[in-house]
Amino acid sequence: MRRWSLARQMLALQTVVVVATVAAGTVMAVLQTRELVAEDATAVTHAVAVSVASAPSVLAALEEPDPTALLQPYAEKVRAETGVNFITIMTPAGIRYTHPTREEIGKPYLGTTAPALAGRPYSETYTGTLGPSIRTITPVEDASGRVRALVSAGITVENIGGRLREQLEAGVLAGLLGLAAGTAGTYLAGRRLRRHTHDLGTHELTRMYEYHEAILHAVREGLLLVDGRGVLTLCNDGARELLGLPADAEGLGITELGLPPSLTELLSSGGDRTDEIHLTGDRVLLVSVAAVRSGARSLGTVVTLRDHTELQDVTGRLDAERGFADALRSAAHEAANRLHTVISLVELGRPEQAVAFATEELRAAQELTDRVVAAVREPVLAALLLGKSAQAAERGVELSISPESDLDDIGLDPHDLVAVLGNLIDNAVDAAKSGTPPARVEVHVGTSGSVCEIRVADSGPGLDPARVEEAYQRGWTTKGDGRGLGLPLAAQAVRRLGGTIDVSADQGAVFTVRLPLPERTLS
Repeated sequence: MRRWSLARQMLALQTVVVVATVAAGTVMAVLQTRELVAEDATAVTHAVAVSVASAPSVLAALEEPDPTALLQPYAEKVRAETGVNFITIMTPAGIRYTHPTREEIGKPYLGTTAPALAGRPYSETYTGTLGPSIRTITPVEDASGRVRALVSAGITVENIGGRLREQLEAGVLAGLLGLAAGTAGTYLAGRRLRRHTHDLGTHELTRMYEYHEAILHAVREGLLLVDGRGVLTLCNDGARELLGLPADAEGLGITELGLPPSLTELLSSGGDRTDEIHLTGDRVLLVSVAAVRSGARSLGTVVTLRDHTELQDVTGRLDAERGFADALRSAAHEAANRLHTVISLVELGRPEQAVAFATEELRAAQELTDRVVAAVREPVLAALLLGKSAQAAERGVELSISPESDLDDIGLDPHDLVAVLGNLIDNAVDAAKSGTPPARVEVHVGTSGSVCEIRVADSGPGLDPARVEEAYQRGWTTKGDGRGLGLPLAAQAVRRLGGTIDVSADQGAVFTVRLPLPERTLS
């Protein structure tokens, strides 16, 4: 048997509470009304009895031979006007002068008279000739204070019951209306709750919450939920670590999280994206965004983050190795061309020219190698510069090493240095190709005090100062195709090493990187 959903349980509970509340309120109203009606009846009978006893005509009638003849019409008139059931005027001994039923006149009064004979009004509930009634009896005193007669005014319990029923009917009607309104409100609230909880029971909701918490904290990938207003509503541990988010990030707007501009723009767009590469301060992230909808209603977006840093590092190393291979291929291609030229000159019977050509080519190649090796004694960077020189030459760009370059093994991670210098050179070669001939790139590497300085200048069109910050963002490129990642990766590597990167203009753009040297190198 399927358990009741949370909404049904809440509906049943609220219905019971509403019914119990209305029932208790109605019962209390009945008891209070009964008490109020009894108090009202006592007050009325007291007022009528005292008023009649104080009337001068009553004392005057007592002096007549037949007091009943004068008192009976007066008592009946007052009774009709005040709405009481009886007004009985009697002798101090309790013999009636008046009564609604004429047959009872002259008979003894049924009720307590002692307090009235003592000179004070007295109220009680007593069963007389008209049945149970609430009555008040009070003395009629002459000028000397002597009790000359007694006056009793009463309202029957049956009459009180009629009044009570009228008020109870109104009270019950109000209670039923309250019950109907409460039940309707409870039903609507339960319906809304059922819609929001998808008619799930407490057991299912508890299990879903436990699974939700376990999955959020277990997965390594980052997960973000952004609502339609651009507010972060959920963030798991992986996302906090990957993005460096504070503990109170949930509830903040996307623009308040301090994310890189490209990532902020992506999360605010609300569109679907798959496996886009974005850079943070020290990470390369693979970001996917998917819009979430319930019917036609947009609920926001789900963002997944995967750490691409290690893979990007491996890719960078692979690119470096590929660059070296390309450099060897270029060198082999150039060597083959030169050898073919030498062979052709020999076959044409011009051995002197063949020897001169071969000697000049060997001198130029050896001069470049000697200059690079003499200036850069860090083997990985030296190999990189030789490879990039061959690649640049193949593209028609002259890559030179500044005469002031002088760099030993400085203790920095060679892979980070390759990422910085390699990307800067690639960007400079692209820029030089887009400038006016001749295309040139000059590289300077060296140390100054406790800082390693890398400077790459090109003969390209230069960089607009207003676009400097943009150049370090994902997607910027000198080629204009919007897929650039070299400069952002170089800038990220510089930040990782605790250095700075600046750009200035000469004939083209000049990128200058300053990296602090490790303490062991300085010592």
